[in-house]
Amino acid sequence: MKYDITAIGNALVDTQFKVSHEFIAEVGLEIDQMNLSSAEEHAPIIDKLKKENAESVSDCGGSATNTLVAATHFGAKCFHTCVVADDEDGHSYLANLKNIGVNHSFKMRDADEVPTGKCLILVTADAKRTMSTALNVSALMRMDDIDFVAMLDTDILYVEGYMVTSDENYSVTLELLKRASEKNVKIALSLSDPGIVTGFRDRFTELESFGVDYIFCNDEEAMAFTSTESIDSALDDLTKKDFISIVTTGSKGCSIVNKDELIQLKAENIHAVDTNGAGDMFAGCFLYALSQGNSLNECGKFANYGASKIVETFGPRLTESGYHEVLKKL
Repeated sequence: MKYDITAIGNALVDTQFKVSHEFIAEVGLEIDQMNLSSAEEHAPIIDKLKKENAESVSDCGGSATNTLVAATHFGAKCFHTCVVADDEDGHSYLANLKNIGVNHSFKMRDADEVPTGKCLILVTADAKRTMSTALNVSALMRMDDIDFVAMLDTDILYVEGYMVTSDENYSVTLELLKRASEKNVKIALSLSDPGIVTGFRDRFTELESFGVDYIFCNDEEAMAFTSTESIDSALDDLTKKDFISIVTTGSKGCSIVNKDELIQLKAENIHAVDTNGAGDMFAGCFLYALSQGNSLNECGKFANYGASKIVETFGPRLTESGYHEVLKKL
């Protein structure tokens, strides 16, 4: 089967909670940032959440997963590679992915060794989301975990930026990009998090060298990637790149940058409830519209609208009718 979009990323079970700013401080996390943790570091946070009986929602997650879920809901043919453990979270992740209709290959590891990846997403009343992520077994990909034939039988290969954070995942990603560049597959890269970009700059530079066609990022990630201190300077630097940069700027909208033009599109006027998953939804909308032959301007408008609907919702998913409403905007 020829796919519209394939993706490589961490397979995580996302569990989202409504909490206070005081809770974030008490568990030692930095507000509105992603924090890499171990399963052991997760345990006291989970215990505290249970004691407070925090409102929550749970689903298959991880950045690339969320992006493919959105694109699949719009009608794209998508494929994902997953590594999970043979535990409750692993089975839940695979069942959710199957129900949504994302084609996938997966390997299950012994749960007694390393558990399935898990992300705790803590959302405060001002719509900021703070993440504590234990990559667990998802950070231990091997070459034989990857169905290279399926992953490269695609129009667009989407690479989650978090893949740089473990040596195992990074090695697999490099091999996948090498093969993708040899087959002239279009490559899209998400920068994922400003701290990750800063901490693994050399690895992002190497990923870029494989001939990336599209980069997705927010304004802070763009500044980290270009080592600049303002979004205007970052956009200026990105005009010198050979790829197309799609930069989200929160309530201001987004900018699409290449050597020929700068497209700036205003955001929808909304009341923000929860920003978690907005960037993933944006990428899913944009890539779907791109796969259908739409212009960059049309892709950006569609992605802005889709992301706005996620921001108005608690959790990274819309209802079936919600996805249908978004699709009508394209």
